[in-house]
Amino acid sequence: MADDNSERPVKPRRSQHSYGKLDRDGFIHRSWMKAQGLPDDVFEGRPVIGICNTWSELTPCNAHLREIAEYVKRGVWEAGGLPLEFPAMSLGETQMRPTAMLFRNLLAMEVEESIRGNPIDGVVLLGGCDKTTPGQLMGAASVDLPTMVVSSGPMLNGKFRGKNIGSGTDVWRLSEAVRAGEITKEDFFAAESAMSRSRGFCNTMGSASSFAAVVESLGVAMPYNGTLPAVDARRQAMAHISGRRIVELVKADQRLSSFLTREAFENAIMVHAAIGGSTNSVIHLLALAGRVGVELTLEDFDKVGKGIPLLANIQPSGEYLMEDLHYAGGLPSLMNVLKDRLHAGAKSVEGRSVGEIFDGAEVYNAEVIASLDHPIKEDAGMWVLHGNLAPDGALIKPSAATKELLSHRGKAVVFENIEEFKARIDDPDLEVDENSVLLLKGCGPKGYPGMPEVGNMPLPEKLLKKGVRDMVRVSDARMSGTAFGTVVLHVSPEAEAGGPLAFVETGDEILLDGPGRRLELLVSDEELARRKARWAGPTEHSTRGYVHLYTNHVQQANKGCDLDFLVGGSGDEVKRESH
Repeated sequence: MADDNSERPVKPRRSQHSYGKLDRDGFIHRSWMKAQGLPDDVFEGRPVIGICNTWSELTPCNAHLREIAEYVKRGVWEAGGLPLEFPAMSLGETQMRPTAMLFRNLLAMEVEESIRGNPIDGVVLLGGCDKTTPGQLMGAASVDLPTMVVSSGPMLNGKFRGKNIGSGTDVWRLSEAVRAGEITKEDFFAAESAMSRSRGFCNTMGSASSFAAVVESLGVAMPYNGTLPAVDARRQAMAHISGRRIVELVKADQRLSSFLTREAFENAIMVHAAIGGSTNSVIHLLALAGRVGVELTLEDFDKVGKGIPLLANIQPSGEYLMEDLHYAGGLPSLMNVLKDRLHAGAKSVEGRSVGEIFDGAEVYNAEVIASLDHPIKEDAGMWVLHGNLAPDGALIKPSAATKELLSHRGKAVVFENIEEFKARIDDPDLEVDENSVLLLKGCGPKGYPGMPEVGNMPLPEKLLKKGVRDMVRVSDARMSGTAFGTVVLHVSPEAEAGGPLAFVETGDEILLDGPGRRLELLVSDEELARRKARWAGPTEHSTRGYVHLYTNHVQQANKGCDLDFLVGGSGDEVKRESH
């Protein structure tokens, strides 16, 4: 590993403002820490490394992170640093209600203030589940200390009756098969334990897998961070090496902002397209860019990713699982396939440029990592749609959609909220056919609140029984990265904010022109104005606490759903003492 971060004279380390003082304040800072058995010399100027841990038994993806933290500590001690682990709110995607996304910004606030308020010189972020890593990285970016990410890693391949099954993706597939009468409920529930058979995040290219790959391609994590299985001993070794490396970054004063450049974000967008990554990553990258002052727009995901085909044959866009992607060569091999498009000179926390890391990386299984000449699918990445139904944009993931439906015109079947959808979707008398467009309102950042993963609406049971397996669906919601279908998401402005989505009525015609990047409500401007005049306005969800703060300050999806007052950074300086 090249060492371009050799120690050089820098101003006194941040931690010495607390631990280096020879006065009453220094006494207080050191003495209470010594209650944990720390010797005198650890406070004599060595780098203090915070280990920000989202371990929780309520977050199965992150349930092994206390163990991973011990390996980071080994590396920090070995490199001459002082490791100090601290907790952060854990957001279990499968457990939290109404949605983990509601609390991503709360986690970011907690991480920002924990890093800023404590005497640490650098930080290692331990996370994995969908919203934990983005929230941690957003908070860390606003403080801008030397920072690295160690993700929890994907779980092992699911194994069910002699076949591989993927977390999330096969939940949606098997659930629809039950409703269609193709399998029994007993068969469905028998797959539960077989699907989730180790710690770690989803073994498909879900939101967690996507963002673990994103942080690797951004250059803020070690190589193979995105694909090493959670239970592989090499992830423990990677954590150990990360502990060493963060000390070197502190000594060189290489801060997070030096890696999170425009070129790094463009690399992330292109890699994200090639892996068939989750639509959720778009929101997180927009928010992260806002924290570090990098100019990034929704349209960049279409422009920068244009022409990038699907190279990773991973569910839900492909056939294999994350374990297979690692054995095929991982992200370095995939990035080497893309080398002519990427910014090879972008820096990495590993010490080399990203180009030096992926240079010569070999693909060991061409069925899992394809070539540019023979990709898995030609259309990958994100299509950003505009039109009178989405003035500020909407997204569709073509690699997970039915090609024939990407250009479609049909009548809307409207559901005003998620409760109405659940109550009516299987009504035998629902006026719907395979050409209809299912349209769901009230599920945006403000409307739910929190923008849940309900955009991949289950199809009507009566159509499933006729063999229909996909329909055009439109909403202001999100969907899991594990999900699939011709699903238009993140419609902005959302219905709750008075966007045109609020005024769609059952029977209105909707035009989806994916190749032309259009999403149109075929209703006259005059009629829309009449409907808007009758609109009752937004709903008050809460008058107290964080939810009240969130609904009053959250930005729309096209801006990353950050809180408006959190855009930008606080820096790391705290001038006043605690006593």
